[in-house]
Amino acid sequence: MKSIEKDFFNTFTDFQCLILAHMNRGDINGVTAGHYNIIEFILRKEIATGREVATAFNISQAAVSKQLKFLINHNFIIQKQDAADRRKFNLSVTEKGRFIIENSETFRKNITRQTASILTAKELENFNHLLGKVLNHIKL
Repeated sequence: MKSIEKDFFNTFTDFQCLILAHMNRGDINGVTAGHYNIIEFILRKEIATGREVATAFNISQAAVSKQLKFLINHNFIIQKQDAADRRKFNLSVTEKGRFIIENSETFRKNITRQTASILTAKELENFNHLLGKVLNHIKL
């Protein structure tokens, strides 16, 4: 590994540890970006159905069912049968799910604010451009 790559590896590791340490405070191991987006969608709607989630994210009912099962089993959302239409099940966010969304928003705003105060406007513009370029081309 080249010296610059090793330096980047070490810096990125520190950054990753910062993010993971923050996430572990919320007991959210195993939560993916997709899970996060589903929780946030349901939170913003207040109550949603599995069909609404599938439509919003353009994914199949089977795929959304798997995601919802994880979120229900880990107490991020709850599912209750609709009183008026017993065939329908409504989803809502638990306090644990609400914590993830609110805490993540606060964390991102804090990191963004601190980064903007450390870098010049031009450095921030370059950093944003480079990070966007990496994110658009990275394959996991």
